[in-house]
Amino acid sequence: MLTEQQNASVAQAANQKQNQQKHQALHQASLLNKAEFWGEAAKTLDWIKPAHTVLDESQAPFYHWFADGEMNTCYNAVDRHVLAGRGDQVAIQYVSPVTDTEYGISYAELQAQVSRLAGFMQSIGIGKGDRVVIYMPMVPETAFAMLACARIGAIHSVVFGGFAANELATRINDAKPKLVLSASCGIEPSGVIPYKPLLDKALAQSVHQVDHCLILNRSQYQADLLEGRDLDWQAALATAPKADCAALKATDPLYVLYTSGTTGQPKGVVRDNGGHAVALAWSMQHIYDIQAGDVFWAASDVGWVVGHSYIVYGPLLVGATTLMYEGKPVGTPDPGAFWRTIAKYKVKSFFTAPTAIRAIKREDPDGEYLQGVDLTCLKNVFLAGERCDPDTLVWAHTKLAKPVIDHWWQTETGWPVAANLMGTAPVAIKPGSPALPVPGYAVEVVDELGEQVAPNTSGNVVIKLPLPPGTLTTLWQNDQRYQDSYLSMYPGYYLTGDAGYTDEDGYLYIMSRIDDIINVAGHRLSTGRFEEVLCQHPDVAEAAVIGVDDQLKGQVPLGLVVLKKGVTISDEELHKQLITLVRQEIGPVASFRLVSAIQKLPKTRSGKILRGTMRKIADNQQYTAPATIEDPQTLELVRTALTRMGYADALV
Repeated sequence: MLTEQQNASVAQAANQKQNQQKHQALHQASLLNKAEFWGEAAKTLDWIKPAHTVLDESQAPFYHWFADGEMNTCYNAVDRHVLAGRGDQVAIQYVSPVTDTEYGISYAELQAQVSRLAGFMQSIGIGKGDRVVIYMPMVPETAFAMLACARIGAIHSVVFGGFAANELATRINDAKPKLVLSASCGIEPSGVIPYKPLLDKALAQSVHQVDHCLILNRSQYQADLLEGRDLDWQAALATAPKADCAALKATDPLYVLYTSGTTGQPKGVVRDNGGHAVALAWSMQHIYDIQAGDVFWAASDVGWVVGHSYIVYGPLLVGATTLMYEGKPVGTPDPGAFWRTIAKYKVKSFFTAPTAIRAIKREDPDGEYLQGVDLTCLKNVFLAGERCDPDTLVWAHTKLAKPVIDHWWQTETGWPVAANLMGTAPVAIKPGSPALPVPGYAVEVVDELGEQVAPNTSGNVVIKLPLPPGTLTTLWQNDQRYQDSYLSMYPGYYLTGDAGYTDEDGYLYIMSRIDDIINVAGHRLSTGRFEEVLCQHPDVAEAAVIGVDDQLKGQVPLGLVVLKKGVTISDEELHKQLITLVRQEIGPVASFRLVSAIQKLPKTRSGKILRGTMRKIADNQQYTAPATIEDPQTLELVRTALTRMGYADALV
């Protein structure tokens, strides 16, 4: 006779098997009948003009979803919920432990704020297709700004507030905005970070001239306004008219979000209106198990794609309450802050990065801060941003006694590529895997020739075209770079840039990047950009930067520099100056603390630096010196330098 617990385990296994079959059936239907599948999904939204052509393939490899449809994303995220009689429901629950502030904003209040900000934009000449850069902290006004742009058809480009002035200037030059929306400051556990001086510096550096800046002055730091260009947020909106929602084509751009390029020049990912709204609404229900009235919390930042998709647009599109949090997992004030917030506001699904869980685990390994916290409301915890190591996932599951779901996606895709459909067909969780490809994504693992590899064999992860709705349509004003970056290596496929494998059950495992992008706590940063900055130092002749494993952040950058002849600077002073330089040029988000001088860098005879081999040495992995190496002895120079820095501590 089986025990009650054994019977429950058998029933659970059978249910998970049924759900896996259900997931696979949904996935197959989404690929075999794309137009029917996504046409049905689109019915959950309000359309000004429903699309007759769900998928336009006439300009492949540039695909257009809902090509002849018309809608408005802001209307679907705000106005229709008010009209449905839920104007009193909290739309945004703001929690700011760094300012000791908490308040809710109803859908009706959100509509009033957004329509007035949109009216102000129109009053200064902002209209459909104009770009607006948003450089703001985690405050509700940032969401207002994004939605106001969506309301009138302006294209927003949010830049993370932690980026340095020159990085902001680069994005301003590329997007060419008429307006910048900013705040006087951001607030970190370390203190106030003035934003306005960084904005002023960026505008002084940029070739493109911005007509207006709208500045939200916060009590923690009052910014000086430049007469004729800068306007005070509260004063400007006090007299602004309200704006209605514009009728937009589904294919009109909603936003441009910049992500690092391997050359150091950022790539502007373009997201459309229609496909984006359909995909996010579908994902909220099927992946995150969130319906109207539920409370959802994505503990991220609006500067990253997670903030776009799952702090602002996704939850609001389905009429949920989204929690916006200005704080950190630890230190604001302690490692129990997340759990208490979830309990207080009855969060149903919680989304954060593995880095956050690792930080909490480091500060509270025994889960003492969970004692006495009622998490009955919490159904699921979702992790994404970088690969989640099994130890972190198992720790969180054990301490929280909740399903902890790793899932995988990218800035470019805008929503999950592989995930567990917790709202529709939850399957067994395998630590180390983001589960199965999501409906709409035809994921394959291929070798260098593009041939599909066998299960449990590593290769390059690609997605067969067309990509589903909600993914990038191109790069901002650079169709050729879009094709070169993502479509050229394997014709007919999108190159994810990740390496991994699938197991015998079809579960996907993402193991590493196949390019030289460093993933620091979910923030993708270019090695090329780091190297450009290091080489700005007058004593540095050349530099190589690699990502090395880090227990907390997943990866951190490590730099090796070759000094110019005759330089006499001390190691200590060089280290200090280079770290300061990177912080000034890229920002504290870079987490750049590891750098050392080396006599010579390992290169191929054609001059390519062997970063992949250097990474393997740093992380104590097996490697073979490439046949094309110019000087094999340079690898030992690298080993010596890395050992001195606390890496490569054992010969392999």
